[in-house]
Amino acid sequence: MGKSAFISGSTQGIGYAIARALAAEGVSVVLHGRRSERVEEAVARLRAEERGVEVSGVAGDFADDTQVREVLDALGAVDILVNNVGLFEVKPFAAVTDEDWQLFYDVNVMSAVRLSRQLLPGMLARGWGRVVFISSESGVNVPADMIHYGVTKAALLALSNGLAKLTRGSEVTVNAIVGGPTYSDGVATAVRSIAEAQGLPEADMKAVIAHGNATSLVQRFLHPAELASLTTYLASPLSAATNGSALRADGGTLVQVL
Repeated sequence: MGKSAFISGSTQGIGYAIARALAAEGVSVVLHGRRSERVEEAVARLRAEERGVEVSGVAGDFADDTQVREVLDALGAVDILVNNVGLFEVKPFAAVTDEDWQLFYDVNVMSAVRLSRQLLPGMLARGWGRVVFISSESGVNVPADMIHYGVTKAALLALSNGLAKLTRGSEVTVNAIVGGPTYSDGVATAVRSIAEAQGLPEADMKAVIAHGNATSLVQRFLHPAELASLTTYLASPLSAATNGSALRADGGTLVQVL
């Protein structure tokens, strides 16, 4: 593709899968994570997996204003922005503090606001660009035990829709992906913890949770690479007519139509 991409939250899970898929298409990628050692490890791994592709990285915690500025200052011109970084947790609504709400909003929403504000104008000036938001079906059908997470994912859908209107008449597009339950590293850790607490093998607990999702048509967790495939399409010239959209990669979990 001959383009450059920045993927927030990309040292593991969905973000790393997206970075690898883009690198496989010849895109120069910039990885991102909170800790420099994790970023360095991910950069080395991706360079080994996709030889001949330019891979670099930048570290910074999007909950820290100083580190946010350092990340933004480190970024040059970027053709493809993937707003992926995000926190999630299962927590009763009454136990979610104001500090929790602020943290989730800063990392899940304001990271995308700040990155888009930094990089979208350059795309418009150069006449080509792609912005992709990784949202969730939880932003449409908000879980009762993850309300703070669902609200931030709903905000990403609104942000994506609004930013797309700024690209009118250009070759820049802004779209969102509504992902379903995905077996990312974070989810795997959570499932492993639940399995240990209940004295069950991780594979059994994974199957129980997946099959317990009554509306899922695939009846399994999605793989990070499956979301990465759709992201790669949206980042490519093939998606030129797709703009201002929320595309589902949810395994049929949502019953309402977006």
